[in-house]
Amino acid sequence: MSEEKQYWLLKTEPGEWSWEDQAANGGITKWDGVKNKQAQKHLKSVKLGDLCFFYHSGAKARRVVGVVTVVREWYSDGGDDGVVDVKAVGEMRRPVDLKEMKGEKGLKGFALLRQPRLSVVPVPEDVWIRVCDLGGGYQGDGIVLESHDSDGDSGEEEDD
Repeated sequence: MSEEKQYWLLKTEPGEWSWEDQAANGGITKWDGVKNKQAQKHLKSVKLGDLCFFYHSGAKARRVVGVVTVVREWYSDGGDDGVVDVKAVGEMRRPVDLKEMKGEKGLKGFALLRQPRLSVVPVPEDVWIRVCDLGGGYQGDGIVLESHDSDGDSGEEEDD
């Protein structure tokens, strides 16, 4: 019996590792630097195929900017702390700011809002869906977007 997919939020300072760095890196990266014991516990719980919000933290940019998937579960890279490998799935169609999430009633119990200092946070499925809705989804999510050609006719195209 297979386990259900879990959802997570991974924080990074854009000056240290940004979404642009992730995408330019061929999309695969070792997610390291997690020092907090509770965040490390969460990182150990991350499973192959889980989806994670890529979250820019810091004074200038507190927002969900993209989605990555886990391509290698927790392992030791020789240091005291473990790491996971993640691969870029797609950029959010519209970044979702922390301020916007705080204003959403359905997100009141979200761990990001209760424990803002944690760098790895579990995301319940209903919260995942709501944050995706707020951002218009993400590239590669399989959602078909409606577009208008120069004549004003509506057509559908898949955004990937």
